[in-house]
Amino acid sequence: MTRALVLVDIQRDYFPGGAFPLVDPEAAATAARTVLDAFRASGELVVHVFHVSTDTEATFFRPATAGVAFHPTVAPVEGEVVLEKHRPNSFIDTGLRDVLDDADVTELVIVGMMSSMCIDSTTRAAHELGYRNTVVADACAAPDLRLGDTTVPGAAVHAAFMAALDGSFGTVTTSSSLT
Repeated sequence: MTRALVLVDIQRDYFPGGAFPLVDPEAAATAARTVLDAFRASGELVVHVFHVSTDTEATFFRPATAGVAFHPTVAPVEGEVVLEKHRPNSFIDTGLRDVLDDADVTELVIVGMMSSMCIDSTTRAAHELGYRNTVVADACAAPDLRLGDTTVPGAAVHAAFMAALDGSFGTVTTSSSLT
């Protein structure tokens, strides 16, 4: 079984000072870096996916802004695959599946942002494509969400999405358990 690490949207706009800061993204990026270091040390495939909005009304991930840049904690190095996406699902129009298939990858380790959108979409799609998935919960982050008059705290949003993925679309673990 060949593994690959897929880092999804760990970009500046999700951090303090960015256009759409999440809840505790620094801790998630630090945990993602722990996983990234382990993959780099083992020589396993590393794929960085970043989002650029094609919506002219977008408030974050706008083209040619500082917010679309990778956060320096997990910035790619030479030789690592970098793919641009325009939708929550990292497989749509990115070439990700081709990259994984060319490397005979059967198992994905997924980290990144947002738990409630791109991590969820990517993990579910990967499962449907036949990949075995591990999502590293402490290496992911979510925003506070609102529905009507109700605000759902980001930590609760994150926990709910991790709980929904665990066992059905993959295994959810922590960075310390994985490395």
